[in-house]
Amino acid sequence: MLSAPWEPSTLSREAITLDALRRYAIARSLFTPTTLPRAIEKLGFVQADPIRAPARAQDLILAQRVKGYRAGDLERRYQRLAVEEDCFVNYGFLPRRHLALLHPRQARRAWDARTQARAAELLAFIRARGHTHPKQVLEAFDHGSVKGYWGGSLNASTQLLDGMHYRGLLRVVRRENGTRVYEAIEHAEVDQSPGARRARAEQLLDLVLRLYAPLPAASLGYLTGLLGYGAPHLRQEARAVQKLARERYAHHKIEGQTWYWPADENPLSRRHAPQERLRLLAPFDPVVWDRRRFSLFWDWTYKFEAYTPAAQRRMGHYALPLLWGEQMLGWANLSVEPGGRLRHELGFVGPRPRGAAFRLALDEELQRMAEFLDLG
Repeated sequence: MLSAPWEPSTLSREAITLDALRRYAIARSLFTPTTLPRAIEKLGFVQADPIRAPARAQDLILAQRVKGYRAGDLERRYQRLAVEEDCFVNYGFLPRRHLALLHPRQARRAWDARTQARAAELLAFIRARGHTHPKQVLEAFDHGSVKGYWGGSLNASTQLLDGMHYRGLLRVVRRENGTRVYEAIEHAEVDQSPGARRARAEQLLDLVLRLYAPLPAASLGYLTGLLGYGAPHLRQEARAVQKLARERYAHHKIEGQTWYWPADENPLSRRHAPQERLRLLAPFDPVVWDRRRFSLFWDWTYKFEAYTPAAQRRMGHYALPLLWGEQMLGWANLSVEPGGRLRHELGFVGPRPRGAAFRLALDEELQRMAEFLDLG
């Protein structure tokens, strides 16, 4: 049961500044490194991305929060963890117990009769085989091609697998060299009464806020809209919960912006003291994910440019935000050269920091990166 929102006193309200919220945001998200299962449980969701530069986003996110984490550990240990690949506000990994909040999922766009027939046939095939690799599907079926979202054509059979996974007919049982291997699954029916649907929407929005807090009101609204990806059937309920955010969550207005955070957390707690170390964060790390909040906290605009034409990039293909203590100084692009040497290129918003302290902090983070990438 949710506790009553934390209400600051008159004196503490004066102390809740943008600087205090920034300090709170960093410290609560970059918690003391723990085990892989505990880190995923604490986050509630880990966004995934297939680009490796120098590692996938999910690995970069977990490396900052899991003791001794190595790139690929999540994929290697996936079958032994109580986690699932599925859709939330984006695609990624979440504790298995949260699936009951997302399924049975009702896709916005219904399949036509032909696609339903193909899906039924493919589902019977996977049920008979058990764990099924897409190449086994391609050997048995020829569904032709479909137009891709970004243009070009895609294999219709692999797209059908994606659609079946999204609709809860399949689950990812493991990955082989990055490729999803599926098995059939049936999600339990859930209570569809108005009260039960509202309760699930409340829990989903609570998960969002716990992952990304503190959030300005506009960002909370944006993320509520993104919940339409993982829970399209609860869109109306989620919006209704968001409209009552002031009653459900702790909040405070700073310079015209209303900020929200979990009701049981105090942003002025002494626990929220960021470590004075340098970190290279994934573009989708919870600390930097909300670009609106990023600009409010650090007064500059960070952009993810992997899909921007090379000639138009200012920061680089896969720029990692560079956080030193509480300051976001700029970004870094990392690559592994032949022979296993980690190469880095830095960019700064202002002057490059001078002095031994910054050089030592950078060297330590690059060494951690090399160990994370298992470069010896």
